[in-house]
Order: sequence, then structure tokens, then C-alpha cells
Amino acid sequence: MTDVATMRAQMETGSGFIAALDQSGGSTPKALALYGVDANDYGSEDEMFAEIQRMRARIILSPDFTSAKVIGAILFEKTLHEKIDGQSVPAYLWNKRGVVPFLKIDKGLQDQADDVQLLKPIPGLAEMLAEAKSMGVYGTKERSVVHGANATGIEAIVANQFEVAHEVLAAGMVPIIEPEVNIHSETKAEAEAMLAAALMRHVEGLAEGQDVMLKLTLPDQPGLYDALADHPRVVRVVALSGGYSTDDASARLAQNHKMIASFSRALTEGLQRDMSDEGFNAALGGNIDKIYRASVA
Repeated sequence: MTDVATMRAQMETGSGFIAALDQSGGSTPKALALYGVDANDYGSEDEMFAEIQRMRARIILSPDFTSAKVIGAILFEKTLHEKIDGQSVPAYLWNKRGVVPFLKIDKGLQDQADDVQLLKPIPGLAEMLAEAKSMGVYGTKERSVVHGANATGIEAIVANQFEVAHEVLAAGMVPIIEPEVNIHSETKAEAEAMLAAALMRHVEGLAEGQDVMLKLTLPDQPGLYDALADHPRVVRVVALSGGYSTDDASARLAQNHKMIASFSRALTEGLQRDMSDEGFNAALGGNIDKIYRASVA
């Protein structure tokens, strides 16, 4: 079986979750602050990204970060060219950890309109995809945000996501479509129902072989996305933590039996740069186990 076929099988049926290690320029300072790295500890953007890469490498090298519980990992573009033990990060993840690598490709969000924020244009996307594929990256992730139950906006955001997804599919990769619903929205449940319907309409339009993944906010109505998870064009439906605590996100996930986790902040909750390796590995291992158990519930 080729690597791609093995990765596909792991994404379809593997027990575990997808780690989100894709903090970008906007989210990195907050992630570092939670990790105990103050803005005064770095003097430039390059130094900031070096700090977050050291954190990511420490996570990836931790004993519990293997395909036994972590079946995939989403990387930031700069991480592609970083090395761990002499291998590129995507190669190390797959060759040494058995973890399927994905790449975050979005470049941020447009201004809010019709209660949604669409993806900004992604310049050089074809070249980025070709390079990532050549490095063994299996798929991509692209995030936009729904703020309210607005049918016009939700249709626009799903159409925008699928437009990018078709480019990813044409490059021979699998897109993770991520229209996040803001957990603080006063119309969250209504927005999620609209989103589920819009996603299904677009999924129904995919041809055989045009398979996608979905990354969605944990819904107020448990099981809302089950029909999407069962669709033959959907490889897997994964959940984002969206600002929920690890405990809250895990409890909500356990109610959605056809979703697995793809958590970022919940994965790194409680980790500190100044921890001993033993303490760091124990804390991360606890988070991994908690998220894993919720994902396989």
C-alpha cells in the first residue's frame, strides 16, 4: 500500500484525533503567552516563530505523540521547512510518529459581512500545494468563521470554502474544510443547522474521488453532523475546540460519536516552557489521553 493510501485509511478509520499545531502570526503570541513565553522574550517575528517551533518540536518529540492516539497533525506553512532530527517536520511526523501531516493554507479572514468572514485570497496557492505534496503532506486546512444565523452569509462561506477545496483536490490533496461557528454567537444552534444543510448541498455536488474532510465547531445539537460523516465523499468530520476548555470540549465531543477532535489550545492547555521534560510529557500525555478518549467515545 502506498503512503497516500495508508494515510487515507488512517484518516477514514483510525482511532484518535488530529493535533492542530498550526498557530500563525495572529495566534502565535497568545499561544506563546499561555506557554509562559512573554512578548519581551522575543524581539522579532522570526524569533517569535522560532519560539513556537521549539514548542511544536517538543510536543512532536513527546513519547505520547504517536499514531496510537494522534492520527494527524496540522502544520503552519513555516513549519514545513523546519527540521526535527535531520528530517523535515512532515517527513518526521509520518516516518517516525506515523502521524499524517496536513498544511494550514489560509491567509486570514476578510472583514465581516452578512455575519460571516470569508477566506482572504491565497496568492501562490498552486505552488504552495505542489511543494507541500512533494514533501509528503496529505492534505490542507482552511478556516473561515460564521458569526450568526444568516442564510446569505452561510451559503457564501460554504461556496468560498468549496472553491478553495476544488483547487486542493485538483492538486491531488485532501482539503479540510473549516467554516468555524463562533461559540459566543447568540444564534449558534440556528447557524449550525443552516451550515449543516449548506455543507450537504455542496458535498452532494462532489464527483467520485473528490473526497473532503470537514472541521466544525462542536454543535449545540449532538449528532447534527452525523449525516455528513456518513456521506461517501466525506473522509472524516473533525471538531475544533473553538475556545472551549479541554474538559468542556472533550465532554461535548463525547456526545458526537461520529466526530473526532482536532484541538489546538485544548491540546496545549497547561503546558509551560519552564517545565521539566518529565513534567511537560506528563501534562501533554494527560491532554492527549483526555482528547483521545473523547474522540473514540
